[in-house]
Amino acid sequence: MKGIARIAGGAAGLANGLFGGGGGMVFLPILSRGGTLSQRKLYATCVGVIFPVCLVSAAVYVWRGGVSLTEALPYLAGGLLGGFLGGKLYGKISTKFLKWLFAAFLFYAGVKYLL
Repeated sequence: MKGIARIAGGAAGLANGLFGGGGGMVFLPILSRGGTLSQRKLYATCVGVIFPVCLVSAAVYVWRGGVSLTEALPYLAGGLLGGFLGGKLYGKISTKFLKWLFAAFLFYAGVKYLL
């Protein structure tokens, strides 16, 4: 299981580094195959893993000059607030609704990306 966990983490980190995000979309399906975590713990674990992966990706982007902190800062305040509110609301919203909402978001983002 440790080997699969390392591969899953590596795939999530690679996707996150290449695309500037999306590591969770790689990690979640791999993590869910183990079947030992409840749906809520599965998502929470995914966020717990992706957070440090995002920090590493962001640090590399900053170090290589790929991001301007002054341009990113206005988004950070809203992102922190949204992350806090999402975390607070998470236990109060059904996982079925969250799955549909996430799928709709992915569909919308995919269409926008292709256009």
